[in-house]
Amino acid sequence: MQMQTESQLLKNNRLKYGAYAAAGLLAASAALLAGCKSSQGATPGAMGAMPVTVVSIQTSKVPLKSEWVGTLDGYVNAQIQPQVSGYMVKQNYREGSVVHKGDVLFEIDPRPFQASLDQAQGQLGQAEGQLGQAQAQLALAQINVKRDTPLAAQHAIAQSQLDNELQQQAQAEASVKLAQAAIASAKANVESANLNLGFTHVRSLISGVAGQATTQVGNLVSPQSVLTAVSQLDPIKVYFSMSDNEYLALSQQARQGDGDLLKAADKLPLTLTLANGEAYPHPGRIVFVDRQMNQQTGAIRIAAEFPNPGNVLRPGQFGRVSANTKVESAAILVPQVAVQELQGIQQVDTVTPDNKVHIVNVQLGTQYGNQWVVTSGLKPGTHVIIDNLQKIGEGSPVNPHEVPLSAADAATSSTITESDSNNTTGR
Repeated sequence: MQMQTESQLLKNNRLKYGAYAAAGLLAASAALLAGCKSSQGATPGAMGAMPVTVVSIQTSKVPLKSEWVGTLDGYVNAQIQPQVSGYMVKQNYREGSVVHKGDVLFEIDPRPFQASLDQAQGQLGQAEGQLGQAQAQLALAQINVKRDTPLAAQHAIAQSQLDNELQQQAQAEASVKLAQAAIASAKANVESANLNLGFTHVRSLISGVAGQATTQVGNLVSPQSVLTAVSQLDPIKVYFSMSDNEYLALSQQARQGDGDLLKAADKLPLTLTLANGEAYPHPGRIVFVDRQMNQQTGAIRIAAEFPNPGNVLRPGQFGRVSANTKVESAAILVPQVAVQELQGIQQVDTVTPDNKVHIVNVQLGTQYGNQWVVTSGLKPGTHVIIDNLQKIGEGSPVNPHEVPLSAADAATSSTITESDSNNTTGR
């Protein structure tokens, strides 16, 4: 009887625990069913067409711009070297400051050159004294010849005496010429010594910005020593190279103005973009075209000049020089924000007639404002998506809303930087 009671108790406990498990399973099933219903309620919204903004691609007449990397250099770069040897005793300019033509930049010890000048002046005085003596002897000889010539003709004196006087006159004339040559040589020595003394003041031959001194006071310098350099910076030169095709395009544009790249330079303004991305406010002009094309690179070297008030631009800087090379009468433009890059390939998302996304590979040309010139891949009339690009893919259904291209530029110009940073990660 006791064994039956324990068996009945164990059976009752199992039934109780089974009821509890069934109740838990029922609660879990109810929660799962509620989640499925919630998910099913969200499915229609997730699978709906994505609203996107599109522009219709049309052809436009735009000037095509070419851009080249340029290196800035002084319009004139003068190396300052002494013309005499000696010890430097003074530096008269502040490094990096503006100097003017004729300013004394360095001084060399003048004492040896002053001594040479004094010696040359003494030799000149001595030569002048010798000339005076020779001229006096010549005058005496001329007097004797003039007096004795008629006497010798009358046989009042011996002919030999007149011959001696004529010989003395010739010798005196030769002495005068030698003394005059000695004076000319002495004057040249004085002039040379005077120049060398002046060369102890090393001057700037141009106006510009003086660089750092390459030698210090107390050093022995010679004509082979480069003491510093002075660069004329206003205007400043920018050197760059362009391809054969670009050169021919610019030359053709210049010929339309009845000139060449130099004669028509004012009609071909150049724009300089600095390293910080800012456009330099002063336009430039071409001042030099190399005589030949580089056969190894297929490019020709060009030099342009840009005004540089305040000497803001300095030699050694880099910039991008650009110019309108030609006008494209039927250019296809696409907003920059619509272009994405995947592994070096530029792509745009277009809308098919059944409102689905179709990704198209494009080739881009030059930049025009907030747009790219498309050289291949798009046709006029194509609808290009300009927003929600990260939320759609090939074949995605979309709900397009068309806006004018000008309105798209205004609406997307503030987001170009953000879009470009996102596009670099690819799709």
